[in-house]
Amino acid sequence: MTPQEIFTYLTKAFPAAELVLEEIQPSPVIRVPRAVLADVALKLRDDDALHFECLMCLSGLDKAPELHTVYHLHSMKNKQTVALRCVVTRDDPSMPTVCHVWQTAEWHEREAWDMFGIRFENHPDHRRILCADDWDGHPLRKDYKAPESFHGIPLTNILPESLS
Repeated sequence: MTPQEIFTYLTKAFPAAELVLEEIQPSPVIRVPRAVLADVALKLRDDDALHFECLMCLSGLDKAPELHTVYHLHSMKNKQTVALRCVVTRDDPSMPTVCHVWQTAEWHEREAWDMFGIRFENHPDHRRILCADDWDGHPLRKDYKAPESFHGIPLTNILPESLS
């Protein structure tokens, strides 16, 4: 199935969900509202016509003023891929976990929390994965201001002024 056909299939399965097909290059992305994200994920994994058993990557993005998560899925059985996008606001950066759908999401969601501050409801181990537990803020947000030091250790900007 093409991304367009997968989108059509999902809109029939979730008629009230307001899914959107984003025709971007190199491949389209299906925008899924957070309220139905977990249900759409289960459909993509469990429906034999789709069978997306592999979450290849889950990425956080800061597209100010919104925060995005992008899910790259693959079906080995059907030899196809699809990408989903879920958007949240900075004021309420939370969405449902998909750990119960794809176990590998546990680490990906922890990274999205650590770097972007996106909370995943009902995540089994919601703690930092890259930064120290007592690190303040989320370093990949566009509005993040790095501290001058951490536990007395000076932190320096390794980029020249012209690039930062």
